[in-house]
Amino acid sequence: MPKTRQQKEETVTKLQDKLSRAKALVFADYKGLNMKQLSDLRKKLREQDAEFTVTKNTLLERALQNFKFQISNFKFDGPFATLFAYDDEISPIKILVKHFKDLSLGKVKRGFLGTEELTEAKIIQLSALPTKDELRAKTVGVLVAPLQGILSVLQGNLRNLVYALSEIRKAKGGE
Repeated sequence: MPKTRQQKEETVTKLQDKLSRAKALVFADYKGLNMKQLSDLRKKLREQDAEFTVTKNTLLERALQNFKFQISNFKFDGPFATLFAYDDEISPIKILVKHFKDLSLGKVKRGFLGTEELTEAKIIQLSALPTKDELRAKTVGVLVAPLQGILSVLQGNLRNLVYALSEIRKAKGGE
């Protein structure tokens, strides 16, 4: 049954709300994925505070008209789904690209990171980047390494002092 004008307007309003909250967007051709595969993907993305929705292309185009996202030379032809990443920009993109790659189905088409338009190649490059948590862990490791070195040097001096005192005690006839 076709949607009424009011239902379409509500859908556009919901899409505009999602667009305003999204830090990253990816438009993907999900052709070939069955409902179980789509559900699995959506579940993984929900854990990363992201959403993967299928909407009518004309409604999506209408929602995009009033936003910072300006798609150059791109036409929504065929079935498209949209990834909305709300918190971490990279993790949901990694999950989407990996899911498509593992199944050998689906394909990312275009996207946005902030207001910068992304091509398919740039999206795949982004999916190869480490996540925020991985970058944080590497940064902490880099910051802690010099402190661990200093601690090791200081402990070495104390260890040598204990060995020296132990040898002196043995030389003087102690246990």
